[in-house]
Amino acid sequence: MSGRVGDLNQKQAQALAEFQVNLSDVWNQLSNQSDHYLLRWLRARRFNVPKAEAMLRKHLEFRKHMRVESILDDWTPPEVLQRFVSGGMCGYDREGSPVWYDIIGPLDPKGLLLSASKQDCLKAKIRDAELLRLECESQSLKLGKHIESITIIYDCEGLGLKHLWKPAVEMYGQILTMYEENYPESLKRVLLIKAPKLFPIAYNLIKHFLREETRQKIQVLGYQLPAVYGGTRTDPDGNPLCTSMVSRSTSADHFILQSFTLPSTLPQLCYGGVVPRSFYVRASVKVDYDHVVTVGRGSLLQREYEVLFPNCLLRWQFSSEGSDIGFGLFLKNRGITEEMKEILRTERYNAHLVPEDGSYNCQEPGVYVVTFDNSYSLIHSKKISFSIDLLLPEGQPHQNT
Repeated sequence: MSGRVGDLNQKQAQALAEFQVNLSDVWNQLSNQSDHYLLRWLRARRFNVPKAEAMLRKHLEFRKHMRVESILDDWTPPEVLQRFVSGGMCGYDREGSPVWYDIIGPLDPKGLLLSASKQDCLKAKIRDAELLRLECESQSLKLGKHIESITIIYDCEGLGLKHLWKPAVEMYGQILTMYEENYPESLKRVLLIKAPKLFPIAYNLIKHFLREETRQKIQVLGYQLPAVYGGTRTDPDGNPLCTSMVSRSTSADHFILQSFTLPSTLPQLCYGGVVPRSFYVRASVKVDYDHVVTVGRGSLLQREYEVLFPNCLLRWQFSSEGSDIGFGLFLKNRGITEEMKEILRTERYNAHLVPEDGSYNCQEPGVYVVTFDNSYSLIHSKKISFSIDLLLPEGQPHQNT
């Protein structure tokens, strides 16, 4: 049985009845009191009533703490988030469910986190989730059938190293966790289009934030694309961005988004872009580093990272105290002498003023050597804080070093 209204076995029906009784003290606090709504929480915890109850009660505290009930009326996202967070609602699928279209490439994660607080970024996503929840309710009334889930399309063209910046990935994780814990069973499917070679690494970074049931809803598909993305589809007026309609079809499910006029209350499709520095409110994003060490005067600090598989990603962040520090990357030759091949030339960075971050796609397996160089300073030792991660493609466990 599916665990939905009209398709419950005896055990599931008993769990629903028990769930309703257990929630009697908070019944009036629920944003929706229907069986459809309650069954979403039960399905999310596989009809384990105590776990579903704990999850829903925690959600009620979340709504109170984040003032979710009034977020649509009392809070407006900062201008930088409205203008430069790409994506938006673009239509409905054949069953009438809302479709959200996310455009990854133009997103500038560093610019956004230098211009807005993490709290505002999270609140903006909560606000979108609430708008989509209300749109599902509106569609239910309009179509005369229950609509409770949405489809998300991720256009992955342009996914690059900037999107794997550690603070950005941590922010993605917080947003995904928020969705999983507070909007369970609200996702019908996730469609990924134009995924680049870097996608397996990106997915491996975030998949542990997702429930197995959510992972099973993810499909990587090929579609007819808007003309701006190299396809042939345009709006009736010739607009290659397809801002009024997005058409997608596959032989598997003939999924098509219908053209329609967006309600004024819903976020419009935004194509994002690089955030101008005029929006920046801070010079750097606070980072919790994994290591703090001192590099002696006239000396080097080297750390080795063995890469066993091609196309792994070595990612680093570091800062120094008081003065600059040299940084370089090398690959050990496999010969007897173990000479090192220069990958990134050692340069001095003003990491005491602005923290540095970067990454390198290790196409060749081997031992990579990260070097912090203080050999040019004969008087001063340097205290450095750093984090270095070796990111593996999907199918290999994520390795922190």
